[in-house]
Amino acid sequence: MGGVRLMVVDDHRLLAEALASALKLRGHRVLAAAAPTSGSADLVVSRAPEVCLFGTASPAAPGAFDPIARIGRERPQVAVVVLGPVPSPRGIAAAFAAGAVGYVRHDERIEGVERAMLKARAGESAIAPQLLRGAFTELLNPAVQPDDEGRRLLRMLTPREAEVLVRVAEGEGTRLIAAGMGIAPSTARTHVQRVLMKLGVGSRLEAAALAARTGLLARAAAHAETTRPTTTETPATTEAPATATDAPGTATDGAAPRGPYIPAQDG
Repeated sequence: MGGVRLMVVDDHRLLAEALASALKLRGHRVLAAAAPTSGSADLVVSRAPEVCLFGTASPAAPGAFDPIARIGRERPQVAVVVLGPVPSPRGIAAAFAAGAVGYVRHDERIEGVERAMLKARAGESAIAPQLLRGAFTELLNPAVQPDDEGRRLLRMLTPREAEVLVRVAEGEGTRLIAAGMGIAPSTARTHVQRVLMKLGVGSRLEAAALAARTGLLARAAAHAETTRPTTTETPATTEAPATATDAPGTATDGAAPRGPYIPAQDG
């Protein structure tokens, strides 16, 4: 089958661009990689891809899938596949209720994501039977979870490291992290290395994926916000918001723009 015309949207730009790059290398036509999901409906409606991959770390949050419902009303031909954490039975139910045709684990291999895309484009439901079975089992017999992986991992990080993790997931390089936090680049680099070491991962992308998959990222963002000091040193540079990047994965260290990546159409 030919390549899929698709868009990738995620709450975290780094993850959206990484997945978009991987799928483009596999022969698919990526119309855009955008963040966050809350503002994605306008872009999806205007571009009208065959498939939209919709990544979220909090599928059970109120309104998380409102963009999917709008896409379904205005562009019903667009097949939306949600990339979300597991276990999240309520999130799976909410995704399908909003109009998604598939749900894939955040930690699925690229081949699994690709299979889901092809099934969705063909009008088929794209969810692994065991995932659906597990979701129904959990909904019928909810387990009491006194703790979770995201909470456990957060306890390993200092408030500074939690803020660094959030900035890493947003695609900020070392210099931007330093400027945003009012610290020296060498200190920012040390914080990043300590975060990677504590999470047991080897790269920033792995750290962002792990944090999104376990719910650590949402917890770290909330924790960083409540513990952030009211004043900091004046950073040497500031970053103006942007609405587009030239290509997924091309941002340089310390100069990663914010906003959705929207490549030029190629016909």
